[in-house]
Amino acid sequence: MSETPPNTLQHRFDGPEDAPVLILGPSLGATWHMWDRQTAELSARHRVLRFDLPGHGGAPAHAVSSVAGLTGRLLATLDALGVQRFGYAGAGIGAAVGADLALRAPQRLAALALVGASPRFGTADEYRQRGVVVRAHGMDPMARTAPEQWFTPAFAAAQPAIADWAVQMVRTTDPGCYIAACEALAAFDVRADLPRVGVPTLVLVGSDDRVAGPAAARTLVAGIPDARLAVVPGAAHLAPVEQPAAVTDLLAGHFAASWQDTLTALAAPAPPPAAVPPAHVPTPAAPPAAHRADPYGPGLRLRREVLGDAHVDAALDGADDLTRDFQELVTRYAWGEVWSRDGLDRRTRSSVALTALTAGGHLDELAVHTRAALRNGLTPTEIREILLQAAVYCGVPAANAAFRVAARVIRQETTLGD
Repeated sequence: MSETPPNTLQHRFDGPEDAPVLILGPSLGATWHMWDRQTAELSARHRVLRFDLPGHGGAPAHAVSSVAGLTGRLLATLDALGVQRFGYAGAGIGAAVGADLALRAPQRLAALALVGASPRFGTADEYRQRGVVVRAHGMDPMARTAPEQWFTPAFAAAQPAIADWAVQMVRTTDPGCYIAACEALAAFDVRADLPRVGVPTLVLVGSDDRVAGPAAARTLVAGIPDARLAVVPGAAHLAPVEQPAAVTDLLAGHFAASWQDTLTALAAPAPPPAAVPPAHVPTPAAPPAAHRADPYGPGLRLRREVLGDAHVDAALDGADDLTRDFQELVTRYAWGEVWSRDGLDRRTRSSVALTALTAGGHLDELAVHTRAALRNGLTPTEIREILLQAAVYCGVPAANAAFRVAARVIRQETTLGD
């Protein structure tokens, strides 16, 4: 096991020190123990490195809120260990890290396996609501639903000890790190980048996976050149736990074959460089005149992050000749110009918005921004304090109406599945 500096990941090695390194990345809420049943066989031919996500499995709670940030932590860990080239298999968010590795550091990746993976996991709204629920209730709601998310009903019923292991594993995860990982998955989307994945890739999925199922796996295979698909019958999202023998055989075969193909390609002599005719060197052109970028695109992205895709889609799809210009104005000015400024963080901006909307009696917008405040990290307790403060300065009747709206929204947003 490792001692973990803040910029690296908790990890452990199994297998011969001189064997090729194979990394196994965990799913959200799980620890490296989800790969226990694969490690014994894979470590006979590989130096297996397993890692924990921040705040998982007792790892230090140094939260990371992007897949690229997790990839950077993993690469920093490998650099510190002197590992330059490796194979990688990851599940769930661990698979997202694998895809990011293939795009950012393809020269270091010998082969790749994506397990229970998707080029985009669900919707951003779904993962951000998980963060709202965890801020309100802690990890217990996520822990209680873990067996039904991870395993088929038959397996969970037949293996109560493993189902309980799953519950306890999620329950002991650091809430802040879990929320940050949800933010990472909310922003993860590599659909347009799949053709750039140039390493031998196996896409492995449980036939009953409800998190990232066979349809998502087929999207990956269709987009990644020469990727192969393996569907494991009788398995859900944590296929390595539910069907360990099948998953182990598929991974062992993939990495054995892919590593040999890679070594053969590396050993082949490079073709001689082509002759390059002398080129005319043109006179450098004058630099283009500086221009201010249109804030609409960044504003739309920020508006979606704060208010949610469903709300923004409804507003834009419902625009007509009368309101279309107003929607563009809101996106460009309120979100692209004001909300995107560096002077205040999003929590503070949400606090200001709630106060101003309470004072103005704009209850429909107050409902929208109560949801946004929860997504931006304010807890129900903090929203209560903001509205109490508003009662002093904006008036008790205004705050009374605001409390009714906020209570309804908080009840909806902090109930899992609503």
